[in-house]
Amino acid sequence: MKYADAGVDIAVADAAKQRIRHHASRTFTPGVLGGIGGFGALFALDCKKWKEPVLVSSADGVGTKLKVAMATGVHSTVGGDLVNHCINDILVQGAEPLFFLDYLAMGKLDPNVVEQLVEGMSRACRKAGCALIGGETAEMPGFYPPGEYDLAGFIVGAVERKKMLTGKNVKPGDALIALPSAGLHTNGYSLARKLVFEIAKLKPDAYVAEIGNKIGAELLKPHLCYAPALKDILARGWVSALAHITGGGIPGNLPRVLPSGVRAEIDLAAWPVPPIFKYLAKLGKIDADELLQSFNMGVGMILTVPPQNVKPVEAALKRRREKFFRIGRIERGDSGKARVKFSGSLGL
Repeated sequence: MKYADAGVDIAVADAAKQRIRHHASRTFTPGVLGGIGGFGALFALDCKKWKEPVLVSSADGVGTKLKVAMATGVHSTVGGDLVNHCINDILVQGAEPLFFLDYLAMGKLDPNVVEQLVEGMSRACRKAGCALIGGETAEMPGFYPPGEYDLAGFIVGAVERKKMLTGKNVKPGDALIALPSAGLHTNGYSLARKLVFEIAKLKPDAYVAEIGNKIGAELLKPHLCYAPALKDILARGWVSALAHITGGGIPGNLPRVLPSGVRAEIDLAAWPVPPIFKYLAKLGKIDADELLQSFNMGVGMILTVPPQNVKPVEAALKRRREKFFRIGRIERGDSGKARVKFSGSLGL
C-alpha cells in the first residue's frame, strides 16, 4: 500500500504548500529570516527599534463561522477573520503584531480552498504589517468529513514595557468610546446558525429584507482589524485600556481590562444596533441580557479614555473617518471585581 491509499496524497499536499509559499512570502517583513518550509520559523527582533520590548502572544480560531464559509464556498474572508481577531487580542495590551502562524486541518486537502484561506490571511497580514511566517497544513482522512476543515492562528507581537496597557490606570471619570463591528465578527455563530438555518430554515443564498442582504453574505462579513485606527492613539498614550468585544459580549470582556473598585456604566441607546442582531433577536425571541452575552451587538472595540484625552482621541478618529460612539463612562464601584452596569434600551 501507499500513503495515498489511506487517504493522504503527498503530491496534493506539496502543491498546496507551493501556493502557501507564494502568498506568505508577500507578507514578509525585514525581521523574517528564511522562508516557508523549515521546521521552525525564524524572526529577528529589531534591537534598534525596541528599547525594552515585551512579547505578547495569543491563539484563537474562527469557530463555527467556518460552517458558513463551507456552505457558501467562500473561504478567503474567514482567513482574514482569523488574523484580525488575533491582532485585536494583542492590540488590547498595546502590542504591535510581528508574525503570525496558522494551523489548517482537512479530511482531504483541496488546494483551491487552501489557497483561498491563505490568501485571506496574507491580505490581512499585509494590511497590518504582520508577517505570515509559517504554520501547519494537515490532511486527516477519517477525522474531518469531506469538505470540512478547521483553522486556528497564533500571533506574536511586541510592546514597550512602559507602554503596556494593563488596565491599572483606569480611573473613575474615564470615558468609554466604542468602535463599531461589521456584524457578528467571529462569535455567536452556533446560536446564529441554529436560528437562521434550523429555525428559519433559510439557505445561505436567501435574501432577507430585514437586513438588506443575503443571509450567507451577511454572516460572512469580516471581523474588523482595529490596529490601523488605533496605532497613533496608542503611540501617544491616550487610552488607559482597550477591550476587544468577542465571545461573552460587552459584559464578558470589558471587565477583563478594568481594575477592582470601578464599574463601567453604559447607555445601550448610545449606538445603533445593526439589523442582523435585531433579526436574530426576533427569530429567537431573545431578551436583551442574552443578546449582550451572546453577541457584540455592533461594538467591536471599547476604548477607556481619560477625560483630558477624549477630544484628541475623537479628533484622531475623525481624521481617519472612523465611526465611533461615546457609550458611557467609568464610575467608582464596589471594592470587589469590576462589572458593567447597563442603562437605556437596545432599541430592538
